[in-house]
Amino acid sequence: MGQTLTGLLTSVRAIAGRPGTPAQSRPGGGPDQALLAALRLCGDHLSALAAAGPLTDARRTRLIASIGALTTACSTPGADAFDALLRTGQQALDSGGEAEARLALALADEATALRARSKGAWRLRGNALDALGRGEEAITAYERHLALQQNTAASRDVERRIATLRAAGDRIDEALTLFRAGADTGADTGADTGANTGADTEASGAAARLSRHLPAAEARAAFTGLVRLRTAEHGAGDPAVRRLAALYAEHRRLSDRAPVADPLLGGAEPIGVPGLRRLVAGRTVCLVADTPRTAEQEQRPGSPLAALIEGYDLVVRCDEARHTAPAARTDLHACTLRGDTPWKGPRWDRRAGARLVFGDPLPHWRLALRSRLVPGAQDRVGDATLRRPLHDPALLGEEAGAGPASTAYTVLRLLDFLGTPARVDLIGFEGPAALSPREREWVGTRTANTDDTAVRITLR
Repeated sequence: MGQTLTGLLTSVRAIAGRPGTPAQSRPGGGPDQALLAALRLCGDHLSALAAAGPLTDARRTRLIASIGALTTACSTPGADAFDALLRTGQQALDSGGEAEARLALALADEATALRARSKGAWRLRGNALDALGRGEEAITAYERHLALQQNTAASRDVERRIATLRAAGDRIDEALTLFRAGADTGADTGADTGANTGADTEASGAAARLSRHLPAAEARAAFTGLVRLRTAEHGAGDPAVRRLAALYAEHRRLSDRAPVADPLLGGAEPIGVPGLRRLVAGRTVCLVADTPRTAEQEQRPGSPLAALIEGYDLVVRCDEARHTAPAARTDLHACTLRGDTPWKGPRWDRRAGARLVFGDPLPHWRLALRSRLVPGAQDRVGDATLRRPLHDPALLGEEAGAGPASTAYTVLRLLDFLGTPARVDLIGFEGPAALSPREREWVGTRTANTDDTAVRITLR
């Protein structure tokens, strides 16, 4: 590949010239200057890849092949170099890196310069801006694409993406309006202390940095900072803070979730914090441990434990079942992604009404869902706003230094945060299934009563 890459770079430089120098004129005409500029951009990218060392990523290998096809098209009379340009831009996007997204955007700019009425060029530009987190600019490009697109069915996914980007921006606008209203109220009361004035100044700075026109990563950081400061200043119970946190969660959901339904979810409905709160509201919940003793008693006909579990409105089970019977009732299944390649674990084929998957980082979480969910095995799937409830500032917002938490503990803390179940009991969490000392201490402070089968906790 090293020799092929070097040879391709030599061919690109021969046709398009080196960076900062115009291409040599060719008798009888030649490729359009915009095409030559695009080819020079590809040459710059090839040069960076060559300097980075051996290539091991198949997606980048395919990008190099696309650049090779574009180079051939530019040097072949009568060849359709424009389509090759669009394919190269799309392949750059499919490669997934930020440098590749910038290359795709640069190629899209050259494509729109070549053909201002090309719907494919504007779609590529919108996709590239979207990948770079520049949502408002992406909307403009997507709208140019829609104005040229005559096929209504083909434009629906673009329309949905525009609606998603606008909705995410609207959450930022509402958060800023909420902050300004609170600041005006504080100014009217005249009750600020020196400490509050300092906190208000920090929050005002965070609000000043927040805008729907920011790149997605910067907007997320500014939004996170605003939520942290307002929560520290007024407390999580303040109605305005709770609304601000809800707006933040909705913004994250809109930013993190794909704009169209993923067919690999098999028709399952994504649910976020509001949906989960409604699901557990007013219901009795039990978390059942996966132990040989509990599984044996639960399967025994007429056993008191089986009758007890059957009496709950929601039965929750965690992680991979090693002892529980395949047909055991599971209304909510929760699992935590662990290891460097969590998408390679066993598929979640046990039937569950809803499935929550906890994990970080986001790309690993997404890939795990696509790889391990089984169509038809669940009716609902927790969305990205529920993937890290312990550390998400819109939910519990704990620091990550306390060490890994068990899935059962994460579920308990999430239910405690939601605060809507009528009752929550733990069944079978002793011996091998026992919680860690830190987790047992948390449960102990909320234990209402204990008997031979269940530990009942009191939610806040």
